[in-house]
Amino acid sequence: MSTTTPPEATAQKPVTPQVLEALNRGPAPRRGRRGLLASLASHGILIVASLIALFPIAWLVFLSLGPDKDDYLHPGGIWHKMTFSNYSFVLQHTGFFDWMKSSLIVSLGTTVIGVMVAATTGYAVSRMRFPGYRKLMWVLLVTQMFPIAVLIVPMYQILSDLQLIDSYLGLILVYCSTAVPYSAWLLKGYFDTIPFEIDEAGRVDGLTPFGTFFRLILPLAKPGLAVAAFYNFITAFGEVAFASTFMLDDSKYTFAVGLQSFVSEHDAQRNLMAATAVLVAIPVSAFFYLVQKNLVTGLTAGGTKG
Repeated sequence: MSTTTPPEATAQKPVTPQVLEALNRGPAPRRGRRGLLASLASHGILIVASLIALFPIAWLVFLSLGPDKDDYLHPGGIWHKMTFSNYSFVLQHTGFFDWMKSSLIVSLGTTVIGVMVAATTGYAVSRMRFPGYRKLMWVLLVTQMFPIAVLIVPMYQILSDLQLIDSYLGLILVYCSTAVPYSAWLLKGYFDTIPFEIDEAGRVDGLTPFGTFFRLILPLAKPGLAVAAFYNFITAFGEVAFASTFMLDDSKYTFAVGLQSFVSEHDAQRNLMAATAVLVAIPVSAFFYLVQKNLVTGLTAGGTKG
C-alpha cells in the first residue's frame, strides 16, 4: 500500500497580510499579565493612598509628644524636646480610666443589644412574610432621616420620665435606636444570601424557628454579625452629642465627652488632647483586630442579593 501524500496536501498555502502582521507583533501576552509600567503605577497609587491615610495618625502621635500646649503651632520644635509626659499626666491626673470604663460599658452594651435586636429583625423580614414586613424596613429607614438636634429634646423627655437620665442603660438604649435600623438592613441582606433549604432542613430535624435561627443560621452569619457589631461599637464609642447631654456625672463621661474637658473658653491643652486621643484609639484598634477576619466578607456578602 502506498503512503505517499498527494501533491495538493503538501502544497503551501499563501501567507496573507493578516498573518504577516500577527507574526511581526510577536506572541500575544498572557491573560492576567500586566506590563511593568502598569504594575509600577498601581503600586505607586497604593503607596500614596496609604501615606495619605496614615499621615493624620502619625501627625497626631507626633503632636502628642510635645510637652507644651502650644507646640502644635510650631511643630518643628518638637523634635528636640520629645517626651511621654503627656501620657503619664493623662493616666495619672485625669479621669481617663473612668472614661474608659464608661465607654466600654456603653459601647459593648450597645453592641450586644443592638446586634441581637438587629439580627432577629433582619432574619424575620428575610424569612417570614407577615403583614407589613416591607413597611417595617421602610419605617426603620425613616428613623434615620431625623438629625440628632431634633431627637435630643424628645429623647431627653422620654429618658427623664423613665428615670434613665445619667445612666448607662439610658445611653445604651439611645444608641441602639440609631444603630439598629442600619444593622437590621445589613443583616437582612446577609440572611438573604443563606439558602432557605437550611431552614427547611432544621424544621425536618425537629427544630423550632428559634432553634433554627440560633443553631443553624447565626453560625453561618458570623461575617455579617461582625460587621454589625463593629458598626454598633464605633457608633457608641465616638458619639458626642447624646453622651454630653444625657450623662451628667463627670465619672460617667465617655471618651468623646472627656476630650472636651481639655478645651475651655480661655485655654486649650491640645498636647493632652492629642495624647488622650492616641490612648483612645487602642481599644478601638483591639476590637477591629478581633473582627477584621470577618469584616470584609460581611461587607461584600450582603450586597449580592436582597
